[in-house]
Amino acid sequence: MEDSKMLDYIKDVLENMPSDWLNLTTHRLDIYEEKLAKTQFLEQLEILLKDKNADPLALSELPTAFDYIRLGHPLSCILEWLIAKLNNTKADNVISFSSKVTPVLAILRKNLLTNRKSQIIYQGSMPAFFDADVIKRVYGYDFDLKQVTNLEEVSEFEGSSIFISQQDKISTIDAASNIDFFVNVHPHFGSVLIVNGTANESYVSEIQHVRRRETIAMTPVNSMAVLRELLDDATLENENDKRAGNKASVIASIQEITAAPSKVLIGSSGLSIQYAIMMGLIDHAEEHHKGKAIKFVVPPNCYGGTNDQARRVAACLANVEVVDLPVDGENDMLQSIDIVLDEIAADDAIPYIIAEIPTNPRVEVPDLKQLKAVLSAPRKTVSGALAIDPVFVLDQTFCPNVHFLGEGAILSGVRAISYASGSKFPSGGLCTAGYCVGNNKTMDLMDKIENHLMLCDNEATNLQLEILAKQLPSMLHRISTAYKNTREFVSYIRQILPTARINFVSEELASQGFTPSVFSLDLPTQGDTEEERESYKRLLNHKLINLMITKIPKESKYCVSYGQLKGCYWTIPATSTQGTTKEGDKDYIARVALSGNMDLELHKKVFLEFVKEI
Repeated sequence: MEDSKMLDYIKDVLENMPSDWLNLTTHRLDIYEEKLAKTQFLEQLEILLKDKNADPLALSELPTAFDYIRLGHPLSCILEWLIAKLNNTKADNVISFSSKVTPVLAILRKNLLTNRKSQIIYQGSMPAFFDADVIKRVYGYDFDLKQVTNLEEVSEFEGSSIFISQQDKISTIDAASNIDFFVNVHPHFGSVLIVNGTANESYVSEIQHVRRRETIAMTPVNSMAVLRELLDDATLENENDKRAGNKASVIASIQEITAAPSKVLIGSSGLSIQYAIMMGLIDHAEEHHKGKAIKFVVPPNCYGGTNDQARRVAACLANVEVVDLPVDGENDMLQSIDIVLDEIAADDAIPYIIAEIPTNPRVEVPDLKQLKAVLSAPRKTVSGALAIDPVFVLDQTFCPNVHFLGEGAILSGVRAISYASGSKFPSGGLCTAGYCVGNNKTMDLMDKIENHLMLCDNEATNLQLEILAKQLPSMLHRISTAYKNTREFVSYIRQILPTARINFVSEELASQGFTPSVFSLDLPTQGDTEEERESYKRLLNHKLINLMITKIPKESKYCVSYGQLKGCYWTIPATSTQGTTKEGDKDYIARVALSGNMDLELHKKVFLEFVKEI
């Protein structure tokens, strides 16, 4: 198809697209195949293109491109597809980022692991965030920087040549040049990476994985802006004027909610914040404890992004290792921490613990007084010297309302940092931005974390800050109303299906402020063998979810999120949030997330239908 006709069709698509393409953070799992992410969506879009069909209904029925916009979404896929068409390459070879720096880091990471040389070519100046010394020293990446006036100066190179172009409009590339990777940096909206040549296509999946774990895709509104520029040759206004006010409002809300004394850091996603935390801690360790081993202590069955990211960081650095921390079910978090910290102390290593409270998906809370005692207990190395005290990195996304870090709070006396995913309660599911705060004992650590958040260009976007500024003031109320619905639904299920095992907080914990709106449901099963019982339970999980989303399609969704503004979300952690977790650590149970705005009586009625059918 001629370029002009293709561009006209995309204009029609943008006029008629579902509003969800711009506004949703989590998409339908019932029309999503993870192994065909992006591909299936684009294949069916091309079928519509051949028929010049941009009908709103046809567009709404396209399969889910990615299940979560941090990973990608319809508009990022269309942008990448269009740029690929204009450059006569595959859509898979074009990857958009919200960050202007991370695409370069993704290539450097791959080359570190394969022992391949890298050179970064640029005209004019490098992006302001790019700190070559820190990237080499802390991330372990090796590369040469080379300034040129034009691409003809770039000769053949035994390794990867990465060209960084900073301009107002994403441009076409010179495929015949000696450049392997073109990084088009947009001053306002992020960047687009184009992988040049079939020899470099082996990088695509690993670059995608960096986007999945350490940053986010170009956001829907920014993808739309870049598309509009490509289609209309119009430059959209960048709303930086509102950024300062929105950021100040968000910081004030988070300070009030958390009562934490440190600066507030706001990233493009929860995992963007977690990555900055990890790299900031490593940077601090290299500066203050050079040569010592670094141990990240992580629950093996926690959210898959946390688990996977920690192991990815460790894979790049010889002195960093991940240590498993069994935390729930038959395992006691406090006992596990005590044992692990003793072992790390004996090795004279640096302990960094990442844990969720309440745990996910079993919604368990340890004895906090004992947690404080275990974390603050002095420990000795084998030689008898005082061991390095741990840093406790707390993911409190389930309960961001609980005070852990402020003056007199339970973790105020130990080095502790708290973070939360903004796509849950803080924004009500409207954006992915996350944030972190620290106590008085982590002020120097927070400075390091901020440096790495900026270096990776993973700060929250303008729109994300605008959304958080609007939503955070109502967060505590939304948490309260969602908890009431969840408590009532849990009580109802226990009444009509007493043989089910439900993981939820006790009334006593709720009185202490732990009021999540998520519970996990371990359905009763049957069979003569363990395999038969497990198989039956897994089928029952799907039967329940399919019934709920079919009977209540406007409210019940097969989706991984929670903290949403309305409705009820259902998922199976083993096949969604624990996607990269080791098989033996996965939880094949149903996880249910309720909001304060839903038809609870209808959900009870449909659940009763399910009980009668089994």
